[in-house]
Amino acid sequence: MSKRDDLIEKYAADIKDKFGASADMGLLTKVTIGLGPSIYNLDASKVSGADEKELETVKNNYLIKKLGMKDSPQLMDAIKSVVEKYGSSNKNKHRAVVYYQLCKHFKKESVYK
Repeated sequence: MSKRDDLIEKYAADIKDKFGASADMGLLTKVTIGLGPSIYNLDASKVSGADEKELETVKNNYLIKKLGMKDSPQLMDAIKSVVEKYGSSNKNKHRAVVYYQLCKHFKKESVYK
């Protein structure tokens, strides 16, 4: 298996462990591929749930630019909800998992079709 496939398997395990759901592997793969080489960078591949600037980046670069959503308080509420479910004590919040969960939350899977 490739390094990317290994990471996708790790992300799927995180979704099962932290969110209690089986991952849609097709969607998870597309979200992961969409992140490009950042998944291999230790810092860029994670989301810091305690960093407001980081959460704003997720909102602006992913929800608004990638998923085409309009800016509203619900966006940040959803991000904080995903981060909370992931576990505030968990320092390894994988960006691909956070983006996948947000995509599912807002029912924007069609963006990746």
